[in-house]
Amino acid sequence: MVSLSNDWDEILRGEFSSPYYLELREFLKSEYSTRRIYPKMEDIYNALRYTSYAGTRVVILGQDPYHGEGQAHGLCFSVKEGVKFPPSLKNIFKELNSELGIAEPKSGELVGWAKQGVLLLNTTLTVREGAPQSHKGRGWEELTDKIISLLNEKRESVVFMLWGGNARAKSSLITNKHHLVLECAHPSPLSAYAGFFGCGHFTLANEFLLSQGLGAIEWDKINDYK
Repeated sequence: MVSLSNDWDEILRGEFSSPYYLELREFLKSEYSTRRIYPKMEDIYNALRYTSYAGTRVVILGQDPYHGEGQAHGLCFSVKEGVKFPPSLKNIFKELNSELGIAEPKSGELVGWAKQGVLLLNTTLTVREGAPQSHKGRGWEELTDKIISLLNEKRESVVFMLWGGNARAKSSLITNKHHLVLECAHPSPLSAYAGFFGCGHFTLANEFLLSQGLGAIEWDKINDYK
């Protein structure tokens, strides 16, 4: 059984025993035993472990995990300390610098954001090595749809930052008017110049959170997690 050690355990209990999830679990058991899959099995749910349901103030929604060795560790766009920044992450740091003057950090490990209430979630939580979107359509979308729908039910306002087509497809699940939905292109080099650069999402998120009395995210505290 999945253990997240916070309120997500109870909230998602029904999902983890549902037919679609049990089918997904069997698929993953086969994949992890016969192929190289990322992230490591124990890291799949790190986004939910680091950021509780009650504590979620911002959701950054990506596509699927990095598909290169040593990159993915369960938080969208994040890589462990010491790992070279993938192009999408480099572009996120460029936008941060352009918007807020924040210098590129030493580490690409975004746990400092997660611990402030930024849920760093992908729409699909696993991937085969070298094969983007290879686990799309296997059941992850049902789970992440449920997560977004549950966050939509929160009484407290949440900022949803939807980056790329797969993430933007979830916008129809966010129906409560007290949330803020921000959409743009994916930060990948293939699309960053089509709307990610200059999106202003980090600034807009904090302006909204402050207007709701929720406190701003300290976007410069990227690596403040030790």
